[in-house]
Amino acid sequence: MADKCDIGLMGLAVMGQNLVLNMEDHGFSVAVFNRTTSKVDDFINAEGVKGRKIVGCHSLEELVAHLARPRKVMLMIKSPDAVPAITERLYPEVSPIDAVIEQLIGLLEPGDVIIDGGNTNFRDTERRTRVVESKGLLYVGTGVSGGEEGARFGPSIMPGGSPKAWPLVKEIFQAISAKVGPNQDIPCCEWVGDRGAGHYVKMVHNGIEYGDMQLICEAYWMLKQALGMSNDELYDVFAQWNQGELDSYLIEITRDIFSVKDPETGQYLVDLILDTAGAKGTGKWMSQLALDLGVPSTLVTTAVYARSISAMKDARVRASKVLAGPTARACDCGADPAAKKPFVEKIRKALYASKICSYAQGYVQMQAAAKEHDWKLNFGPIALLWRGGCIIRATFLERIKEAFDRTPGLENLLLDPYFKQAVESSQEAWRDVVKTAITLGIPTPAFTAALAYYDSYRSERLPANLLQAQRDYFGAHTYHRVDKPGEGPFHTDWIRERKTPK
Repeated sequence: MADKCDIGLMGLAVMGQNLVLNMEDHGFSVAVFNRTTSKVDDFINAEGVKGRKIVGCHSLEELVAHLARPRKVMLMIKSPDAVPAITERLYPEVSPIDAVIEQLIGLLEPGDVIIDGGNTNFRDTERRTRVVESKGLLYVGTGVSGGEEGARFGPSIMPGGSPKAWPLVKEIFQAISAKVGPNQDIPCCEWVGDRGAGHYVKMVHNGIEYGDMQLICEAYWMLKQALGMSNDELYDVFAQWNQGELDSYLIEITRDIFSVKDPETGQYLVDLILDTAGAKGTGKWMSQLALDLGVPSTLVTTAVYARSISAMKDARVRASKVLAGPTARACDCGADPAAKKPFVEKIRKALYASKICSYAQGYVQMQAAAKEHDWKLNFGPIALLWRGGCIIRATFLERIKEAFDRTPGLENLLLDPYFKQAVESSQEAWRDVVKTAITLGIPTPAFTAALAYYDSYRSERLPANLLQAQRDYFGAHTYHRVDKPGEGPFHTDWIRERKTPK
């Protein structure tokens, strides 16, 4: 192909390959490179790829040479094996992507753009943006959500970095992104903010995903353990839930999972899967950063810990033979679905109310991060970025956009009239589900954490007055007084003032 390519992409794992095909589908020519050059050759010669406007390259130098100015190079680096070896002139402790960026800085010209499309810690993106900009280049750190299918047919894309880079990548990114709206023409891609903002929002997306998945699993476990539902019944429940407020990708795929049988045994596959869950780290990042900011993102933290305890399979098996607990069910409903219906509806309401709290926490954390890092985030449009293409896509997100349209400075989603009413109308059922789970000994940590967050947030007074008194007693950490606003801090010599112990 004689003409220069519109964009280059390095990293031909499945996500990278699918993004390339997506770009080419939308009329963009793409130069591709992978350290293992045989993978480049295999890809460009594969059925369905050969003959497309895709150019295979065997080095970064060749990749750059095939790009039209201003050059745009997207990195989809999955592991150290996918990148060039670090040479003697590079810092030995440098990460693989930093090594590639350093090489690209030597090959590109002012105004060219380096794009990182991986699940990158936002702090690395903050640092890399500054370094790359200092060399006269532009940098984009973008979240790409939707998995392999999303990458191929339309992901949610959350770009941040150098603002001057946005006009250069906007056409490509918005063309390949998922589309929503009445005419399916609103791209799930818009500029998020400076430096690491895009990767931070992607991290929060992933953290909310952790919470969503854990809440759905707890709803499933209550339906199965408390009501004794079969997989056929579970399929019907989730199919019905997907027609209403809970309409979402995760509810949809959960429905589908309950219909799949193992061809080898004829049993339902979900029942044969080992109950140990994996994680890639973004949920943990969100939890750690929430602690740094001092915001209570309890749902994602609980979801991370739930995965951690699931991984303790051998220990749990041993403990199950020693530790006792209740075994009763919520009702002895037998085969009559109608008898189970009232409690199924309570579980649905508990799931929806908990989901609202999870998203409320995610937005509070983004608000705090925006203030901390001087990002100008548009919270309503962020919800629309997640409306299609990504794992947490849901009709529910439209309500979040409407909430911020009504009140741009909304402090917490729970204060919006729609969400306030939704939680209040679910509250009795929500509490009954949590109470029943505790009575029956069924672990529902996320349902419980969500309810505790709601009760804490709505409480004018909390027992932190005693906690602060304890801190002042043993560590002279001081305190403020409710009867002397604006004054203080105060300290008391508690040992001198206390009642003398008998």
